Amino acid sequence: MEARAVYRYISSSPRKMRLLIDLIRGMSVDKALDVLHFHPKHASKNAEKVLRSAVSNLINKEDSAKVEPSHLFVKEAYVNQGPTIKRISPAPMGRAYKIRKRSCHLTIVVSTKE
Repeated sequence: MEARAVYRYISSSPRKMRLLIDLIRGMSVDKALDVLHFHPKHASKNAEKVLRSAVSNLINKEDSAKVEPSHLFVKEAYVNQGPTIKRISPAPMGRAYKIRKRSCHLTIVVSTKE
């Protein structure tokens, strides 16, 4: 059995988020939560929130059977690019520099070990 959680429009660039998601892909859920909880990057808070949501979705889906978080693992985890907000910053000699504020969409799928 598997369940997924999606967090859209995260105000972090996809490149920064992928650094974290590559760490937890394929890990057991307990170990992945520990890694994300104690990681110094700011994006780890959002990733931990999505992982907890995916585990919760699986537990709610499986009402009849008891699901232990220790028997779960991260089956899929990927980051897609979201919309980019464009701003302009003044530059010398009448020029303007473009500022691109990027966002991303995070999807995590957890599954039971079979």
